[in-house]
Amino acid sequence: MASPPHLSAVKGAKVLMVGAGGIGCELLKTLALSGFKDIHIIDMDTIEVSNLNRQFLFRQKHVGQSKAKVARDAILRFRPNISITPYHANVKDPEFNVDFFKQFNVVLNGLDNLDARRHVNRLCLAADVPLVESGTTGFLGQVTIHLKGKTECYECQPKPAPKSYPVCTITSTPSKFVHCIVWAKDLLFAKLFGDKAQDNDLNVRSGNASTSDHTEDVFERRTDEDIEDYGRRIYDHVFGYNIEVALSNEETWKNRNMPRPIYTKDVLPVRPTRQNGNMDRGSATENPSSVSAMASLGMKNPQEIWSLMENSKIFLEALKLFFGKREKDIGNLSFDKDDQLAVEFVTSAANIRASSFGIPLHSLFESKGIAGNIVHAVATTNAIIAGLIVIEAIKVLQKDAKSYRMTYCLEHPSKKMLLMPVEPYEPNKSCYVCSETPLSLEINTHRSTLRDFVDKIVKAKLGMNLPLIMHGSALLYEVGDDLEEDMVANYAANLEKVLSELPSPVTSGTLLTVEDLQQELTCNINIKHREEFDEEKEPDGMVLSGWTQAPAVEKKDENHVGNGVGTSKNMPTSAEQAETNEDVEIVPADIEIPADKKRKLAEISNSDGMVTSRVAAETNNHSKVEELDDDDDVVFICDGDSDPSKKRKLH
Repeated sequence: MASPPHLSAVKGAKVLMVGAGGIGCELLKTLALSGFKDIHIIDMDTIEVSNLNRQFLFRQKHVGQSKAKVARDAILRFRPNISITPYHANVKDPEFNVDFFKQFNVVLNGLDNLDARRHVNRLCLAADVPLVESGTTGFLGQVTIHLKGKTECYECQPKPAPKSYPVCTITSTPSKFVHCIVWAKDLLFAKLFGDKAQDNDLNVRSGNASTSDHTEDVFERRTDEDIEDYGRRIYDHVFGYNIEVALSNEETWKNRNMPRPIYTKDVLPVRPTRQNGNMDRGSATENPSSVSAMASLGMKNPQEIWSLMENSKIFLEALKLFFGKREKDIGNLSFDKDDQLAVEFVTSAANIRASSFGIPLHSLFESKGIAGNIVHAVATTNAIIAGLIVIEAIKVLQKDAKSYRMTYCLEHPSKKMLLMPVEPYEPNKSCYVCSETPLSLEINTHRSTLRDFVDKIVKAKLGMNLPLIMHGSALLYEVGDDLEEDMVANYAANLEKVLSELPSPVTSGTLLTVEDLQQELTCNINIKHREEFDEEKEPDGMVLSGWTQAPAVEKKDENHVGNGVGTSKNMPTSAEQAETNEDVEIVPADIEIPADKKRKLAEISNSDGMVTSRVAAETNNHSKVEELDDDDDVVFICDGDSDPSKKRKLH
């Protein structure tokens, strides 16, 4: 790939790969075959069976082993003379600090979640090391290059917000199947099998204080209560009684279709006929994640849409198997798309609720895709993207700035091209990460606590892991292992105080400084007091501006993708958090830009690193894929600028 005069740059380069999954396997192979001699890999995951159809460095015998270590061993079989250093660890671990990153000539990302991508971006900026980002989703993919002060950083353009749904929609007025999935996964499953101490809206709505029979916590299994009786009681409560309670509010249903209460007596015999060997068939293997209600009931086709009766049987059988075969896990479980019994339970619960509200039912295959944020991965796309990553890495090592390109891989040809290269975007002057532009936060300083600010803004929006918060010279909050006990107690107490009652009160006009020492990132936030917020449009009760959050993409319910995926950051409805890859993912095409608006990267002087112009490579009706690859092939859709004067030509 590289010409002979430049081979020394490749052979002498020290490269860091982050991620050894779908893209990572192809990338490591391509790096080794391209002459790279010193490669380091970080990946915290272990190999799963579902990886084997596209991560070709792994075999069945490797299931359960470290991806980074197995990938290294596989490459050394045909390139024994190169050095590959694997780290079976989280890239956010303290050992991977700025000094660690400084030892590398270039960093190559093949990650599957937004949080880790942002973390690596910030470390690369702090260490002044070039970063080549990448991602795929199905047949679509992209490779982008990021150099401090010369191109935009990964966070110069805001990523889409996870799609969130108002609690009232999920608990009372679902209109889409995804609402039923969220209810079944995040409320019912969590309530029955997760941490009992966590707040759950099913608690709030589980009883009617005026009816003594329903004041108890119905989700608690009574002493010596038969498991089938318990299952039926839960079923009748959530699908029958709670629906009747909702129907009592006539105002809610004036312009909506009224739901139908469903009780077990309506769909099942008084007591189900006991099946011989029922429990045994569901646990033929000792692996808890392979216990199956479908197998127990003799049902085999995951693409078949079950009837209401079949869903009811699966629901009760799955609950029985959880308590009969996996009781030790109850209280610590969270939904996992690779947990067959969990998927069966969530599918059946969502379908029963959908039936009650007149929403079309879905198969287990489709439901798993929605619940697990699944987007199909395509091995050839991963291979193409890996090749493009290496091409850009070689350009970086050759310091060939004029040739840097961001490249989009298309599913269908545009202008007879499947690969669309675009000049890198210039740094965004308003980026709070690489330009340190102050942000503004509208918040009710008399109601919101410091904990609200830390959880909803500092961690969720700004992606800081070890934050330090200061008001002038007053330190309001800090985390770290080296803190003294009295300081830890003091900061813990501050978390529960409303902002205006902190030792150094935070009020309208306050300037807060937030730092993450691990990422070496500092951000200033101007506080503006605001009394009221729209609960549906502004569910956090606070609005961050100056850094424009991309809108979450609403998903269409008509198409459904099943299979397995998960992560990150959009409820599918968009995808990193999408519930499926139903959202349209489109990369740039047919873009024309006035010549006078185009500014090449090569024209940017060293002193003019922070420029204001940001060029969108999207048309009004197209979006930029900010996807993920790997087991959790989640897709993020980032809407492009609609102003044609801000668009740059494709080359």
